[in-house]
Parts: sequence; C-alpha cells; structure tokens
Amino acid sequence: MRITLKVWRQKNADTPGRMVEYPLDGISEDMSFLEMLDVLNEQLIEQGEEPVAFDHDCREGICGMCGVMLDGVAHGPEVTTTCQLHMRSFKDGDTITVEPWRADPFPVIKDLVVDRSAFDRIIQAGGFISANTGSAPDAHATVVPKSDADAAFEAAACIACGACVAACPNGSSMLFTAAKVTHLGKLPQGQPERDGRVVSMVAQQDAEGFGGCTNIGECAAVCPKGIPLDTINQLNFDLRTAIRNGA
Repeated sequence: MRITLKVWRQKNADTPGRMVEYPLDGISEDMSFLEMLDVLNEQLIEQGEEPVAFDHDCREGICGMCGVMLDGVAHGPEVTTTCQLHMRSFKDGDTITVEPWRADPFPVIKDLVVDRSAFDRIIQAGGFISANTGSAPDAHATVVPKSDADAAFEAAACIACGACVAACPNGSSMLFTAAKVTHLGKLPQGQPERDGRVVSMVAQQDAEGFGGCTNIGECAAVCPKGIPLDTINQLNFDLRTAIRNGA
C-alpha cells in the first residue's frame, strides 16, 4: 500500500504545532496502525529526522495508551483501540490525518502524546474502596444480582483511553467517570462510600475543566470497550441520591 500521512508535530507544550506530510510506500494491509507508525519512525531516523512521538504500551487493546484522532475520529474508522486498528481498514492511496486528542484537560506533551493525568486525579478523588471488607471470602459467599454483576463488569471494562473526551463536542468525561462510579457502585463492597464517591469524582471532573454532558452520544459511539450511554444515567441517579442524602 501507498499512503500519505498528515501528522501533527509539536515539539513541546509551549511550542506551536503544525501538520507535516509524510508519504509511505510498501505498507502491508496486515500491519497495525502503530506498526505503520513504527515504519514511519524508522525512515525518519534513517533520514536524521526526529521520530513522531506517540503513546503505546501493551498494543493488545488493554491499556488505553494508544489513542489518536484519525481523520477526525477517535481511534479511527473501526470501533477499537488504535493499536488494534489494521491498515486494511484504509485503501491504497489514502491520505490519513493523525492528530492527538483535542481537549483542554489533555494538553499536548509532544506530537501525538497528551497528558491524561486528569483521569488519574478523578480516580484519586474516589474511584476506589477504602472500607475494610475483611479477608477474601469464598466466591459464592456474597450474593450479587446478575443484573448488577453484569452492569459492574461492563463498566469495569473502561480502559481510560480518553476517546470519549476526544469525540465529545463538549470535551466531557462523563462516560469515563460514570464507568468508574458504576463499576464500584453496583457491588456490595462499594456501598459504604457510594455517596461520597460520586460527589467527589464529579467535583474533581469539573475542577479539571472537562465540559458538560448534553447526551450527544459520540462518547459511546467510539468507545472501544462498548461502555453504553446509559452508564451516565446511573451516575446522574447516584449523584442525585447522594445530594438528597446530604453527601
């Protein structure tokens, strides 16, 4: 395959960025998108140029590190992570625009790498269980309704990649926060801190500068783990309940 990449290049957070065009030839349709970027960087290094910086780690669709905007779509044309996107999703001769996540709480560090530590601070605000639940019980000792177990498992699949924020016209992180709140709030172990958790995490989300949710649905449409939009309904329900309870 022959493709042309238009890649966002930015030296650091304080330097203006620009799009730079790179032609590539001999790309296999079986390469992942990140493998294709590796080929680009090998060529740039051979030419004495600075390679393109991009985030990656497991390359198995698990860690959430690899997110970029491809032709204006978070993670690209398939509903998957960028590392699991393959070049067969594009056509020979295509021009692909590659940009970092665009959101004020995700400042660019370099090229395609953004700082997503705002997500870490939301988790630190309450996305955990600190109540002593004793030693590990037998797996069947605590009865959890299947509907609650399924909802918790579905929400726990969130990998915090940030695609929901990048896709949202408002730059909202509600799907991410809702997934973390719902995951713990649906389980018996999460009940002692349920009210305080949702209040603290939503407050931190707002403090980080994420936009408000207006139920557009772009977040769920691009989520590589299929977190449903109604997870946000659960967060709103929990938040209203917590406020009524005086949390």
